[in-house]
Amino acid sequence: MADQQQKPSPGATRPSRLGSPERTARGLREAGYLPNERIASVVYLGEQLAKPVLVEGPAGTGKTELAKSVAQMTGMRLIRLQCYEGLDEAKALYEWNYKKQLLRIQAGQAGQASGQSGPAEAAWSDLESDIFSEEFLLSRPLLTAIRAPEPVVLLIDEVDRLEVETEALLLEVLSDYQVSIPELGTITATQTPLVFLTSNNSRELSEALKRRCLYLYIDYPSVEREKEIVRSRVPGIGERLAAQVSGLVRSLREIDLKKRPSVSETIDLANTLFLLGAEEITPQLAADTLHVLLKYQSDIEKAAAELTAGQRA
Repeated sequence: MADQQQKPSPGATRPSRLGSPERTARGLREAGYLPNERIASVVYLGEQLAKPVLVEGPAGTGKTELAKSVAQMTGMRLIRLQCYEGLDEAKALYEWNYKKQLLRIQAGQAGQASGQSGPAEAAWSDLESDIFSEEFLLSRPLLTAIRAPEPVVLLIDEVDRLEVETEALLLEVLSDYQVSIPELGTITATQTPLVFLTSNNSRELSEALKRRCLYLYIDYPSVEREKEIVRSRVPGIGERLAAQVSGLVRSLREIDLKKRPSVSETIDLANTLFLLGAEEITPQLAADTLHVLLKYQSDIEKAAAELTAGQRA
């Protein structure tokens, strides 16, 4: 039976690795993430209130990168659970190493056959307690984060892809930061992980899950902020070219596309133009590099038509 560990009090003041919203913003910038005031404030409050931060918004706006940057700036270990349809308890929480257990059973049976064990019932009892021990337990991300002796950042990525049953399991774990393993007992966290959940809004999350989280919505950045991101991620790019890149991307996002360009694709375009030695974006260059930003042929054709119409106007 695992030792019962005292759960940290949710209302207790916890030592801060972030310091303040201002220091949080500064630390994120040093880690290469450019937050606005609201992002820095919610991250800081998430740590101080020991509450998960639910980060929603369009795909490619920096939700996952935020959690990675927080881990980088604090020096905390990042534990990531990538969600997908069909994810179950065994892959999210824990499972038993069945192959290793089977080998142990076979070894026990061989020992009993050679007369090295006592009565069969006693032998099986000893064997059962052996195969359901720590040696045979495989920790998955949620259990790993709870059992970590040091503070960690737990990233639960694309939580909206989970099925309702798995979301209920997640809700149970995040409510008390403890896991009940029938064979070992209840394992309770000695530290509260700094938890980030990301969602692309592909489905509505339960009110119970949202109620336990601080909420943060990250939309596509403004033209000025995206220009700043480009200049920080593509050293050496000129201010005029960076401004043209962010302006072009913003105009494309206003078109009805199957997939709007993400911030990472904006950076890809800036890197492409910089490597090509471009000093400005001409209409022809914009049309020739649309494939860097757009990943559907129908979107490329629609964007090319818009650019052509704009040039004629």
